[in-house]
Amino acid sequence: MDHSPAAALAGVGARLRALRIERHLTLAGISADTGISVSTLSRLESGQRRATLELLMPLAKIYGVTIDELVDAPATGDPRVHMRPIRRHGATIIPLTEQAGGIGAYKYILPGRKSPGTPDPQTHEGYEWLYVLSGRLRLVLGGQELTLKPGEAAEFNTRTPHWMDNATAQSVEFLALFGPQGERAHLRARPAAR
Repeated sequence: MDHSPAAALAGVGARLRALRIERHLTLAGISADTGISVSTLSRLESGQRRATLELLMPLAKIYGVTIDELVDAPATGDPRVHMRPIRRHGATIIPLTEQAGGIGAYKYILPGRKSPGTPDPQTHEGYEWLYVLSGRLRLVLGGQELTLKPGEAAEFNTRTPHWMDNATAQSVEFLALFGPQGERAHLRARPAAR
């Protein structure tokens, strides 16, 4: 296996693109968060621009990964996942997998709400699986609204308009797996009581 610097940098573009797509982000959004121009980001992802430390540091921070992961550095033999929380819109998101592409696992912690949020369902490519650890998760999926309790799970194609938030004044913790699009939805939750 070639561990030269050139070989390590060769796959950076593909890993950056996979991370961006996996996290449902746009080049414009990454540009706004990092100050790196959209054209530079596009050239990095396509392999037309060589990655530098100055470019990789803010990108690693935005994606919640290490620079070693971006450049595919050789494994150190430590199997632990070094979780770096991401804070977004009041939520804490903890990556539980380190590999770019494929299935991504995350733990979400949503703070309690004094009043219910207004649903804003979104769609994107892929497939999602949720499992509630504690609290109650409000899930709007297509035309249904569900409340998931601890131990309940839901899985669905993310091309179905969906939105989720805390259902109560208590925080909610849940696991989410994001994977390639595929199987049809199989819901395992009861509809919210009306």
